[in-house]
Amino acid sequence: MKNKHASIRLVGISGSLRRLSYCTAILRTLRDELPDEVMLDIFELSRIPLYNEDRETDDFPSSVQTFKDAVTRCDGVVIVSPEYNHGMPGVFKNALDWASQPINKSPFAGKPTLVMTASPAFTGGVRAQVQIAETLRAMLANVISFPQVVVPAAHAKIVDGRLKDPASLDFAMKAIDALVVAIKQRRLISSSDD
Repeated sequence: MKNKHASIRLVGISGSLRRLSYCTAILRTLRDELPDEVMLDIFELSRIPLYNEDRETDDFPSSVQTFKDAVTRCDGVVIVSPEYNHGMPGVFKNALDWASQPINKSPFAGKPTLVMTASPAFTGGVRAQVQIAETLRAMLANVISFPQVVVPAAHAKIVDGRLKDPASLDFAMKAIDALVVAIKQRRLISSSDD
């Protein structure tokens, strides 16, 4: 298995549940292109139920705990989402609502997090990206400052389940590099505080 002994572990989250999702295809491509020191596991959101505050104390869903644990254990998060009706998909917002609790104790708090979007539209899902970043900041995530990574005309750039557009892939990998730098900086700060 590639990157079995990687020192940096990322969790990838696709904002789409589609079997042939462009976003999931991009995550798989990024996973294949990572340097040896980095590995990426893709987390599937389909089992997370609709958010209900009552279930935070009564019958807490195990799928939500699994999601929160995956974010807690990783060094950084890579999100690739589509845009639905000028915003983020409901399934993804639902997952973030679960992960936001308890307030100020989200597993995303302080976590280096990179947001990308993809869409058949020429805007590449940029409006959804703004919403996602805003929600993540409310959860105290460390949203990586990098020129927005958008993949417009995604339907023409995904071939056989992989991102085949060299310019888009190169730009996305540069953003991954920025995420890795943020993770290493966080480790240095943590070690100097000990």
